[in-house]
Amino acid sequence: MNTLPNLVGLELGEIQTLLGADQPKFRAQQVYDAVYRLRVPDLGRITNLPKPLRERLQSETALGLPEIELAYDSTDGTRRYLLRLSDGKTVEAVWMPETARATVCISTQVGCPVNCGFCLTALLGLERNLNAGEIAGQVLRVASDRGFTPNVDRLNIVMMGQGEPLLNLANVLKATRLLTDPKGIAISPRRITVSTSGIVPKIEELGRAPEESRPRLAISLNASTEEQRRELMPITRKYHLKDLLEACRAYPLRPWEKLSFEYVLLGGVNDTDADARRVAKMLANLNVKVNVIALNPGPGIPYRTPEPERVAAFQAIVRKSLPCFLRKPRGLDVYAACGQLKRMELVTVSNPR
Repeated sequence: MNTLPNLVGLELGEIQTLLGADQPKFRAQQVYDAVYRLRVPDLGRITNLPKPLRERLQSETALGLPEIELAYDSTDGTRRYLLRLSDGKTVEAVWMPETARATVCISTQVGCPVNCGFCLTALLGLERNLNAGEIAGQVLRVASDRGFTPNVDRLNIVMMGQGEPLLNLANVLKATRLLTDPKGIAISPRRITVSTSGIVPKIEELGRAPEESRPRLAISLNASTEEQRRELMPITRKYHLKDLLEACRAYPLRPWEKLSFEYVLLGGVNDTDADARRVAKMLANLNVKVNVIALNPGPGIPYRTPEPERVAAFQAIVRKSLPCFLRKPRGLDVYAACGQLKRMELVTVSNPR
């Protein structure tokens, strides 16, 4: 267990404070550049620092990237990572390559406190929040493992792994400041998405964040009525659907931006033509797109995946009124798909790292 202060997660002013008043300010900038822009693998490689300062950093601090404990490769190219944090706890991240870009799905909490009935992660409960370095560090660790340069290669980040990001908003916003800083990792905020189950006051708080570092917002909807959503997502008992929609109407979208609504289809539960028509009507006056996701199954989940014909029919109805896309599952065979992240070890998988 590492008890040294980690550099990953610190902003420039915090690095200056860590170095102390006896160090000139440009030294903090050199450390910041090495950690975030150059992404050195160890502190001994910050060779533009004087040797005594470099040795001090090596003895008194740690870089702080999560360690890859296990990785499972899917037949479709997806890789699920089990990442170990400095206190020994673990989270998951998922790498999803495509032809011209890649997406990394990262976690914001260890476990999750939102008890959605169709999600394996909910079975973990909440252990703790991640700090900003543990959130941003997942991106750096996975990109390094895959040979990706975040500010050069086309990399998308989705905070849709373990946890409810808006219940850890301060750390999420600090992480996005680090990820989007043009002088550091330099990923465009257009390429970062935060997904929420609908924490209404935190949606309003997110909307007040600076535009230059604020991530895009996705809402996990999954139901066409208040009663249905309360059954599937108990968080609705506290934050009602009508209040969620009002917060979305008031949300300050940038000129290039749409809200995303995620809708997991559960066979025979929320996937009827009537559900689709209600969803289209509910979102009609919002600047949105809808992503439809057929349930990714898992042990302990009391729902079934709808037939492809039912999924297509639902999408077709919504698409008459709104942009509606079908999100294809990635990494199903290694439990890497949406809603499957439960830190399971796959004893039958032949290619864990």
